[in-house]
Amino acid sequence: MSANPASASSDTCTGLQRLLSPRAVAVIGASDDPLRIGGRPLDYMRSQGFEGRIYPVNPARSSVQGLPAFASVHDLPEAPDVAIVAVQAKLAVGAIEDLAARGTGAAIVFTAGFAEADPQGAVLQQRMVEASRRSGMRLLGPNSLGLINTRNGFYGTFVSSVEMGFPYQGRVAIASQSGAYGGHILCIARQRRIGLSSVVMTGNEADVSLGDVIQMMVDDPDTDVIAVYSEGIRDGQRFMAALEAARLARKPVVMMKVGTSVVGSAAAQSHTASIAGDDAITSAVLKEFGVVRATSTEHMLDVARLATRRIYPANNTLGMITVSGGAGVLVSDAAETLGLPMPEMPEAAQVKLKALLPFASPRNPVDCTAQFLNDMSLAGTFTNAVIEEGGYGSVLGFFTYTGGAPSIAPRLRAQLKAVRERHPERLFVLSLLADPERMAEYEDDGLTVFEDPSRAVAAIAAMGRFGDAFAGKPRLPAPQIAPVKLPPTTPSEAQAKQLLAQAGVPSVPERACETADDAVAAANALGYPVVMKILSPDILHKSEIGGVLLNVADAAGVREGFALLMARARAAVPGARIEGVLVARQMAGGVECIMGIHRDPVFGPVAMFGLGGIFVEVLKDVVFHRCPFGPDVAQEMILGIRSAAILQGARGTPPVDIAALAHMLSQFSAFAVAAGPRLQAVDLNPVFALPVGQGAYAADAVLDIGDAV
Repeated sequence: MSANPASASSDTCTGLQRLLSPRAVAVIGASDDPLRIGGRPLDYMRSQGFEGRIYPVNPARSSVQGLPAFASVHDLPEAPDVAIVAVQAKLAVGAIEDLAARGTGAAIVFTAGFAEADPQGAVLQQRMVEASRRSGMRLLGPNSLGLINTRNGFYGTFVSSVEMGFPYQGRVAIASQSGAYGGHILCIARQRRIGLSSVVMTGNEADVSLGDVIQMMVDDPDTDVIAVYSEGIRDGQRFMAALEAARLARKPVVMMKVGTSVVGSAAAQSHTASIAGDDAITSAVLKEFGVVRATSTEHMLDVARLATRRIYPANNTLGMITVSGGAGVLVSDAAETLGLPMPEMPEAAQVKLKALLPFASPRNPVDCTAQFLNDMSLAGTFTNAVIEEGGYGSVLGFFTYTGGAPSIAPRLRAQLKAVRERHPERLFVLSLLADPERMAEYEDDGLTVFEDPSRAVAAIAAMGRFGDAFAGKPRLPAPQIAPVKLPPTTPSEAQAKQLLAQAGVPSVPERACETADDAVAAANALGYPVVMKILSPDILHKSEIGGVLLNVADAAGVREGFALLMARARAAVPGARIEGVLVARQMAGGVECIMGIHRDPVFGPVAMFGLGGIFVEVLKDVVFHRCPFGPDVAQEMILGIRSAAILQGARGTPPVDIAALAHMLSQFSAFAVAAGPRLQAVDLNPVFALPVGQGAYAADAVLDIGDAV
C-alpha cells in the first residue's frame, strides 16, 4: 500500500464483538405479535435457538411471546449486552438514554424518522448519539434492519426474507447499508446455498459505520469472506483501515457500490443520509486495497462463493478444458475483457495431447471434443495436462449438460475428483448443467460449479485480484516535503507554479512581466517562439477570454501581444487584478498530459493523471490514486491509462520520459498532502512529457484554495 490509513482501535473492535455475540438481549417495544416489527426478533431468536438470555420490555404486558416482560429498562435484571429498540422516534431517544445509564454494551435501533427524514430528525439522532457516547455504548442505526449471527442464533432483525428460509451457516459475512436490499441479498444467498456467518445492516450509521462493520467481520474468526453493499462511505479513514486489515488477514472483500448515476447518488443521500462521493475515486480506492468491485448482486455472490475455497492465485492465468469449441471462444473473449491471461499450452504438451487424440485442439482452450464420451479417461488426462504441464493458476472445465447426465456424471466426476485431489492447491472451477443434488456432489469434491461460463471467468479473475493484493509487493515511500504555506486567496498562475516548484514539481521556463519591455527581455532570454498569457488571480481560465497567445516569434510580436492581452483582460473582466503577462518558452515535441488534485470529501486528496488537450475532454482516459504515493505507483498510473501506448512511442514517435513524469506525479501527490485541507483542487494542463531524458514540465497551473480551517 502506498499510504496506510489509521488502524482501527482495539477498544472499538471489542465493543463491536459484543454487538455480534451478545449473551443477554433486551427488546424495547417487544410485541406479542410475531409479525410486528417489535415481535419478529423475539420469534426469530426463539425459533433459531438463541444461546443467550432474552428480556422483552413492554410496560403494557407481563409476558411477551411466552417470556416474562419488564415494564422499563430500569426493571431489567441485568444490563444487556445488546438492546433492540423498536419504538417511535420520540420514545427511542429516551430509551437510548436509559440503556446508556444501565451500562448496555450496544443498541440496535430499528426506528426510522431521524437524519434520513428531515432536520428535526437529525437533531434527535444527534441527541441519541451523544447519550450513547457518554457511556461508551455502540449504536447500530437508527433506521437499521439490524443484524444476524447464524452461529449463536442471534436474530436482532425484523427482516421478513427469513420467512422463506433462514440462512445456512457458513463463512461469508454480508455488510449492507440498505436494510431492504440486505434482506434481498440474504434471500438470494440462501437460494444459492451460500453459507453465512453474519449479516449486518447499518442504516443511518450515526455511530457504527460500514468500516466498523467490516473490521468486526475481519476480527471474526468464523468469517472468511466479506460481501458489502454500499450506497456511500461516511467515514473514509475507518473504511480504509478496515479494508487494509482485511487485506492483511487475507480475507477477500467483494463490494457492490451503487449511487454511480446522478439519480442514484441522490437516492443514496436521501435513503441513508450518507455521502456518495465521486464514483471514479471510490473505484480507485477499492482497487488500491484489493477489493473486487461487483457489477451486480449475482456477480458479488459468485465471487463470494468461489472465494470460500480460499485459493487466491497471484499472477493468475487461466487454462480451460472444454468439450465445445464455441464455449472456448466465449471464455477466451471474457478472459481478455477482464485482463485474465490465457497463455497457450507448451508445445511439447500439445504434441503429447495430439498423439492421444489427433483431432483435439490442445492450445488453450484445450478441446478434448465429444470423444471423451467414448473414453472417459480423456477428461482426466487432458485436465491433468492443463494443470501439470500448462501450469495455470486456475482451471475451468466446461462440460455443459454432459456433466449432469445420469449416464455420464458419475464417471466424469470420478475423473475430475482424482485430478482435484492430486492438485488441492489449484483453483478448479466447472461450468455444467445438472440438478441441484448432482451439483452439490461436484461441490463436495472441491469443484465450484457455475452454469454460465462467463460468470465463472469473472469469479476466477476476481480470485487472481485477491491473490495479487494479498501478495502485497513492497511500495516505494512517498516523497517527504515540508508543509506548504498556502496564500490567503487563490493565487495567480505564476504564484501557483512557485509553490509547486518548491515541492519539486517543475514548470516550463517562464517569467512574470509587468511591462512590455520586461516581456521583450524575457522572450529574448528564453528564446523564440514564446507563449504569452495574461497573469491574474481573477482570470484562471485564460483561453476563454483570448488570454493566451502562441507562437509569438519576435520582439515586435511580444510588444503587440502584451498590449492585446492587457486590453482583452480589462474588457472581459473589468476590475480584475492584473499582475502583467507571463512569458514562457514554447515547448516542442513530446505528449501533452494532464495532472490534477481533487479533495474528495470521503478519502481526502486524490491525484489524477491522463492525456491532456482534447483527449481528456473527449476520451476521459484518466486514472486516480489517493495521495501521497511513490514513483512506482505513479508509473503504474501513467501506464494504466488506455492510451499508454502513445506515451511509449506509438507509430514511430519517440517514447516520452516516463521516469521524469512519474517523479513529477509523485512529488505532486506529496504536495497535495503537505498543502493541507484548504487545498481544494489543482489542475496542471497541459503537462509536457518530453522524449526520454528531456523531462516533464507543467505549462499551466490553477490552484483552488478554500477558506481557512
